[in-house]
Amino acid sequence: MDEDCPNCPELVACRERVVHGYGDAGAEIILIGESPTAAAEENGVPFTGDEAGRRIQRVLGELGLSRSDPNADEPELQNVYLTYLARCRHPDRPATDGEVANCEPFRNAELRMINPELIVPVGQRALKELAVEYTTRAPGSFDAEAEHATTVRGRGFELLPMKDLEELTDEDADAFVEHVLENVFSRDYRQTKGRRSR
Repeated sequence: MDEDCPNCPELVACRERVVHGYGDAGAEIILIGESPTAAAEENGVPFTGDEAGRRIQRVLGELGLSRSDPNADEPELQNVYLTYLARCRHPDRPATDGEVANCEPFRNAELRMINPELIVPVGQRALKELAVEYTTRAPGSFDAEAEHATTVRGRGFELLPMKDLEELTDEDADAFVEHVLENVFSRDYRQTKGRRSR
């Protein structure tokens, strides 16, 4: 993806940088949020640089997916990849549907390249967007808060919804870690998709 992507004129006019996906390109797990925070935009790395980012990084560490301190601006990740629905930040508003749609080809390319087994939609917007593509349920039937720390069967993937970062407490983070360790990592979650074994 072009560092000077011109696809969203309003974002081009105000962004500091495009925040690309980051992590293990051979990962089995991918986290997808709505759009970069100010701290992630400053760092250039998704889910870093602020309290919400530190909470996500702590979760990744407890799941054995990060070898870095939760405060790291460029965490050392293994088996996990981080990205967003929209890769640019507007300082005054969320990404529009058109801006998310403009980034969709890049997100789809990432998903095809990485071919993860588990997708963690972070927040309601990410959950609804991914539900359209990867489950047979209606998008309106999903509630990220109610389905936080559960497993949703998808078409070739499993979705592990996480609450919006603004609402994610330490207790919520602990519940997510507990669910993944006890109900996902404790079994063979790999789908039959013609993957090479690692």
